[in-house]
Amino acid sequence: MPGYLGRMNGLATSDYDFDLPPALVAQVPLERRDASRLMVVHRATGVIEHRRFSEIAELLAPDDLLVVNRSKVVKARLLGTRAGSGAPAEVFLLSPLGGDTYEAMVSPGGKLKPGRVVEFSAGFTAEVLSVTERRTRIVRLRCEDGVDAAIERHGHIPLPPYIERPDTLVDVERYQTVYAREAGSVAAPTAGLHFTPELLATLDDRGVRRAEVILHVGAGTFKPVDVDDPADHLMHQERYTVPDVMAHAWAETRARGHRVWAVGTTTVRALESAAATDGLVSSGSAETRIFIRPPQQLRAVDALITNFHLPRSTLIMLVAAAAGYELTMQAYREAIAQRYRFYSYGDAMAIV
Repeated sequence: MPGYLGRMNGLATSDYDFDLPPALVAQVPLERRDASRLMVVHRATGVIEHRRFSEIAELLAPDDLLVVNRSKVVKARLLGTRAGSGAPAEVFLLSPLGGDTYEAMVSPGGKLKPGRVVEFSAGFTAEVLSVTERRTRIVRLRCEDGVDAAIERHGHIPLPPYIERPDTLVDVERYQTVYAREAGSVAAPTAGLHFTPELLATLDDRGVRRAEVILHVGAGTFKPVDVDDPADHLMHQERYTVPDVMAHAWAETRARGHRVWAVGTTTVRALESAAATDGLVSSGSAETRIFIRPPQQLRAVDALITNFHLPRSTLIMLVAAAAGYELTMQAYREAIAQRYRFYSYGDAMAIV
């Protein structure tokens, strides 16, 4: 529609372009999770503070509710060879479909047609069953000792593409939150990576309540918006669950006039997907393609803890819906000037 997209108002994809020095993309985690820096963005005043994540408890009040995503990252990258030729091949598991079948991305795509087999180890294989409309594959895994155990034994942590190194044993622990329990994600809910058991205990002692949702993060979370109008972007689908106890805690917190804090954009997507038009959050499980961006505002969340995101991504647009477009881009400019570390293993932002 001519004239619909304004310039520099957060409605066009190009409004979310920015130049990031490659040196600011964090390649490894810090020695301590909570040693990362924390930018605090105050929506009401536009003030930006610079703190340490270990001080996060000072921002939360007793009876505030901290909501986390307890999804666990799966060792989704399976590296092997093509049966017959012995040439290298990769199967990246996207989602389980039941009966040891999965939707997966494969490489090389031109070679892995239906009927082809990839061997990962003696007795552990994947057979390509079909090709989907999205050009992904449906594969069936086979292993005499059990597929889940084989994935855990032979799989690799699916580090994001901007981490330009192989995964290591350090990533097995650090690309996972300390409260992760339900396997299903192929990318970490990275805002939660900053929390330690000791920091969670400090929040408990302060009287901060905590509740959990589940949203299994898909590989589409890294896909940039490549259309001029974000409304034309096809959002990836994710499965989420809001337990009954979480919905009750949310309702009690709002009824008492306290704040709901979301740890990460994945938690926001779960809560906002479960929210009615009046913002009331209900329990349940469903699929969501929710795309939160200006001029929308958050209904079910009062404060957000997040990392620094990719240009032109759905995630930075969600942050702009939480903080306002102008303040978000100001915060990103300051983060670059102050040499904050970006992306999954990077520093954090709190929008309060």
